Amino acid sequence: MNPSQLSVSSEMAGKTVAAIIRTSMPDLSWSQARRVVESRRVMLNDELCLDPARRVKEGDVVDILDWPQRLPEAFAADLVVRHLDAHVVVVEKPAGINTVRHPEELHWDQRRRDRAPTLDDRLQKTIAKRLGTSMPRLPRLRKVHRLDRLTSGLVVFARSALAEQELGRQFFKHTVTRRYLAVVPGRVTPQTVTSWLIPDRGDGRRGSSGVPGRGKIAITHIEIMEEFPQHTLLACRLETGRTHQIRVHLSELGHPVCGDPVYVRRPDGTSFTEGVDAPRLALHAVELGFVHPATHAPLHWEMPPPPELANWIESLRHGHSVD
Repeated sequence: MNPSQLSVSSEMAGKTVAAIIRTSMPDLSWSQARRVVESRRVMLNDELCLDPARRVKEGDVVDILDWPQRLPEAFAADLVVRHLDAHVVVVEKPAGINTVRHPEELHWDQRRRDRAPTLDDRLQKTIAKRLGTSMPRLPRLRKVHRLDRLTSGLVVFARSALAEQELGRQFFKHTVTRRYLAVVPGRVTPQTVTSWLIPDRGDGRRGSSGVPGRGKIAITHIEIMEEFPQHTLLACRLETGRTHQIRVHLSELGHPVCGDPVYVRRPDGTSFTEGVDAPRLALHAVELGFVHPATHAPLHWEMPPPPELANWIESLRHGHSVD
């Protein structure tokens, strides 16, 4: 079989990946189509798809490959737990995995969940192994914040109702320390960006409304860490934590995060052309700090960028990257 690619039309939208494969390869039975997916031979929008029952949307691109793809590092590598107690757990999140499951996926059975695990899924297994117990005996993980799928870095989950309430209060009052590293093309001036974010700026992307009070206020403090020949390494400290806040703010400044597949279009439809050579989204949650919900002790962690990002940053330092 030659590698084949299929763009999902409006008529195909809503069908499962297995159904799309049978459309492309009608000689296959349903079980054979499912095995094609489970054998790691299907890419959905350039990402490995392991769930035959996943439903596609119009415009999705499905690739059927000759050979199995390697399991993504986000799913294959062991998770690094930085702190674990009865109330909280802090973990190093790899890029390429969702922090928690999308509400539309909450009804999935365990078999489907195992094919497309989230960070909290994998973390519960890691905790069970570390404590020598079974997963059903563990308290559930409670989300108090999250990182985008493409972003790496430090994440905290609450393991008790007390921790969920107290950490939620700290996030609401903006007393949690959250600092990110971001690489952008060009030069950026140190500044604080304040805007009101809305889900759709008019082209299906999140963005700033341009009207004070219309939307949710978002505040990002930007510092210069290092300047490279064609790029700048920034430290971005969140005062608020809106979805895609840093990516939106930097894109609207004219310096989108390198490797960002979404916020590379301006509202007028034109695209940024710099920074597209990054190996992944160049955004990493490097620092996390909060007050322990039970002991009230101040806690703080830092996590260096993972190797694939650190090595790319080092190449920029020597001017080896070409935009």
